[in-house]
Amino acid sequence: MTTDASTIDRAESGPRDRLHVAPEPPPHSVEVLDLIVDRAWLCVRRRTAWLESLGIGVESTPRPPLSADPDDLAAELEWRQASAAGREWNAAIAAIERRLAGQPGVHLQHLTETFGLTDADRDLLQICVAAHLDPSLGPAFAHVSGHPARAFVTDALARQLLGYGRRPIWQPVGPLAVWKLVHAGPATPGEPEPLAADPAVVGWLCGQLTAGEKLAAIVHHVRPLEPLDDWPVDQLALALQRNQVKEARLRFVIEGPPGSGRSTFAATAAAQLGSDCFRVDTSEVSDDDWPALFTQAQRLAVIGGLGLIWRGENLQHRRWQAGLTAVPTQVVVCEPGQSLPPCGDWIDYRIRLPEPSVAERRRLWRAAVPSSNTWSEPELQSLAERFALTPGEIAAVGGRAVATASEAAELARETARHRLGDLGKTLDCPFSWDDIVLPEPLLQGLQDFAFEARERVRFWENPDARRLFPRGTGLTALLNGPSGTGKTMATQVIAAELGLDLIRIDMARVVSKYIGETAKHLSEIFTRAARMSAVLLFDEADALFARRTEVKDAHDRHANTDTSYLLQLLEEFRGVAFLTTNKKGNIDPAFIRRIRYVFDFPAPEARERRRIWGKVVRALANPETEAPLAPTLDQLAGSTPVSGAQIKNAVLAAVFIARRRGEPLSGRHLLAGLHRELGKEGRSVSPRGRARVENEH
Repeated sequence: MTTDASTIDRAESGPRDRLHVAPEPPPHSVEVLDLIVDRAWLCVRRRTAWLESLGIGVESTPRPPLSADPDDLAAELEWRQASAAGREWNAAIAAIERRLAGQPGVHLQHLTETFGLTDADRDLLQICVAAHLDPSLGPAFAHVSGHPARAFVTDALARQLLGYGRRPIWQPVGPLAVWKLVHAGPATPGEPEPLAADPAVVGWLCGQLTAGEKLAAIVHHVRPLEPLDDWPVDQLALALQRNQVKEARLRFVIEGPPGSGRSTFAATAAAQLGSDCFRVDTSEVSDDDWPALFTQAQRLAVIGGLGLIWRGENLQHRRWQAGLTAVPTQVVVCEPGQSLPPCGDWIDYRIRLPEPSVAERRRLWRAAVPSSNTWSEPELQSLAERFALTPGEIAAVGGRAVATASEAAELARETARHRLGDLGKTLDCPFSWDDIVLPEPLLQGLQDFAFEARERVRFWENPDARRLFPRGTGLTALLNGPSGTGKTMATQVIAAELGLDLIRIDMARVVSKYIGETAKHLSEIFTRAARMSAVLLFDEADALFARRTEVKDAHDRHANTDTSYLLQLLEEFRGVAFLTTNKKGNIDPAFIRRIRYVFDFPAPEARERRRIWGKVVRALANPETEAPLAPTLDQLAGSTPVSGAQIKNAVLAAVFIARRRGEPLSGRHLLAGLHRELGKEGRSVSPRGRARVENEH
């Protein structure tokens, strides 16, 4: 069997023998096709002889004398039996039909048996196939039908040529139409429908397993590969085998994120049974094209004895034509939680594809990135632990010709950045532990959190640990304190240490006044975040985790439901998340009890303020500036309670004031900057503090 540009093993197929096809059409198939064409010509010539017996020749008028009717089938059949010419043509056609019946005719026989074609269906299909193979039959059809413009097959013509009565062979609900083996084209008013064999069916009879033009663009052969250790290949293979033996009606649904190897997993299981699979990507299929493409895909699988793997987000909105799902291996790959419409009396058999373990990710990195052989073991281990990438994502990074582990890590981060879409924004994380000034107990607590966040992946691979904590292995911290006390900066420091992106969730897009919308947004966030190697930051968490209130109306009831639902999502989340608030008292106590880390960020004391003043001056001016300004910084830190954020803003303003005046940074500039910052709150530096600073200069 040959292939062409539209065969299903076109882009990703590999060797053509994966489709179990022969390199050339078997000799008997070629002979069968010749016999089909010869039979059609003999039927045409017999019909021509009948017309000539009525005085209707090639050069004569197209219609007979009034005394004769060329469409009188009874008279024509009588002529075939009574006249010597008719009997001669009958004998020639019968000889062809005996030869057709005596040939193996694998492809024609397969079509007949598979799609339940009647003798009349098979005869009509052969006439249409002959017309496709030999276009010169068109003018002959026009002549014997008595209509010069009808150079095509019609139901009436087929009945005339084959000797059927007035009962139509072509049925819009028959197997030829349902399986699109024959197509009925548009007809002008008063004219019969033109019938034509589907080119893919003709290709199959010619020894080519082909798809139509539209189907070929979305169909790819899926190669079985070496499975991951945790893949339940044997489980799926056994289920597939039982489904084939018992002829059960199971639709196999493989759940997992894109790139997790769902299609490869299905093809690998099917390969254990000696079956090949091809995947149909429905993402770009329009609603109008869906019914026809669905039928063509089913037909292609039936004809080729292949398994079908369906993929595409819009499958959850597409109904299957239950009467057409005759392929025992029907696999749908989808994301976790994605629902599918019912399909007749078929039952969904779901398998959740597990995420690769750290050890498996190490092996995938080694296989996908040739340069990884030069990386140190700690570098490789860090990549495998930090980034929970799918096999497809690791392969994509490997395709970028990375040289170092740091390049691979950066590409791994880029892979996940787009997943939250407009629900979150990536924050820069330029800070380290040296940049943050906090009380020592709080600093130690944050460092404990960072250590656990770094070590947790390896720890939770212990089955006993997971057994004791079955509901979730994620890590969440609540950061409470006034604005500007370092909550966000602390999350940036930890994300930087982990080498992960920090994603701030846009609360304005999450919280909705419309009932049910908040829960919908939350579900979407955590579903996407589950596939991200990133740290989530929920600012102003009290907007989501407010105390549950007495139910007075539907909005109260749904607000309480949203809070409970978010608690559930956080418990099941397997990543790292921060929640910040300056209104801890407004948060539901039940939520706080379920959070293992709760950090209170106090306003900085005088000693801490002094350290912050010094750090910011050194960073924004220069290190030599701090020493001459030390008395001023001591005075400002001791006399004026401000947050770390206010100190940064005050120093920034002072630097630009000094530059505008062309002067070196001085206490007067710092005093002016602080005065401007306090003015936002209606405050000012005390007269005594101002006098001390001014007296020093």
